Amino acid sequence: MTPENIDRPAVLNDVTAAFYRYEKALISNDVAVLDELFWDDGRTVRYGATENLYGIAEIRDFRHSRPSKGLDRLLRHTTITTYGEDMAVASTEFTRENSERIGRQMQTWVKFPCGWRIVAAHVSLMG
Repeated sequence: MTPENIDRPAVLNDVTAAFYRYEKALISNDVAVLDELFWDDGRTVRYGATENLYGIAEIRDFRHSRPSKGLDRLLRHTTITTYGEDMAVASTEFTRENSERIGRQMQTWVKFPCGWRIVAAHVSLMG
């Protein structure tokens, strides 16, 4: 990987759009878009604040059963870095109204023929 292949503007714009599309779907509980943006594969992993999900089936089951209220959040320190044409990492912190806890989220994105998809994600809460 050479420096000129990191954060190429067109690639960064595409991943950033996908990231914020995911965020909009998350806070509006648009399960169809959330499912679409995760890689449809048994090797997809999502470590949540209280759960470890292995494979798209477990991730989908979680999405369909989680509460749909109180999902609004404010992002901060969002960093998206692309590596070449087909891989990116998105990291962000988030806060929710009436909570002093800081959440952290990291996603690994890969570009497939169907578009950008999350292949691995990790969500955690601090103090």
